[in-house]
Amino acid sequence: MSEGEDNLHVPASSQRISEWVAQQLMERIARGELVPGERLPGERQLAEQLHVSRVSVRAALQKLKTQGFLTAVQGGGTRVVSSAGAMDGALTEMVRVKHANLCDLVEIRQALESWAARRAAERATPEQIEHIGHILTAMGQIGRDGKQAADDMDFHLAVAQAAGSPVYLHLLSTIRDILGQMMEYHHTEPFALGKEALMIDHHRAIYEAIQHRDADAAATAATAHLGWVLDRYNDMRRKAEEAATPAN
Repeated sequence: MSEGEDNLHVPASSQRISEWVAQQLMERIARGELVPGERLPGERQLAEQLHVSRVSVRAALQKLKTQGFLTAVQGGGTRVVSSAGAMDGALTEMVRVKHANLCDLVEIRQALESWAARRAAERATPEQIEHIGHILTAMGQIGRDGKQAADDMDFHLAVAQAAGSPVYLHLLSTIRDILGQMMEYHHTEPFALGKEALMIDHHRAIYEAIQHRDADAAATAATAHLGWVLDRYNDMRRKAEEAATPAN
């Protein structure tokens, strides 16, 4: 239940209740309480939260689906639409076929994620900081083979949520699938060979800066981490090119 829910004022009959419900849901999306890809509570639960009928909730959900903000989930339910769509597939192909595009994406991530880390240091709640810390602890645990990439993704998403910007969350959702693929690669040979401890140290630096509310240090740590990723891509590309070049 969001803050102020007990003080909701259901509109008079002069305003259609379903339109008011749709407005309430859109405000939750705008505040980041409902993030891209997140499943909404069921109709009954929403009706109880908003003190309206399930008929009004159903009409509101249908309106937001028509407008493209929500989509039906297979097997029942509704989730918030991310802006990815076909764009994500196109971006994945662009990055796959040209190394320079991959490097561009890492540089864009540097700008975005350093901003997010700075904002997280300024705005994260104690619970959000604790959550980031739990993920970092999981990243360093022995015997999590095959789960490092998921932990890595969870870490960056947790920082994004702690930044408190619905706009940033929607931007991140646009490239979420390709980010997942990148992080899978970052935890496989040859990329991660002997580098896992270093990558954890990078994440620890981001977390500790956020924990200490040091916005400059958080931004610097995020920039340094992705700068290392970019250098690693370029180094591996050079080695591959050298290996493919016939000896004189």
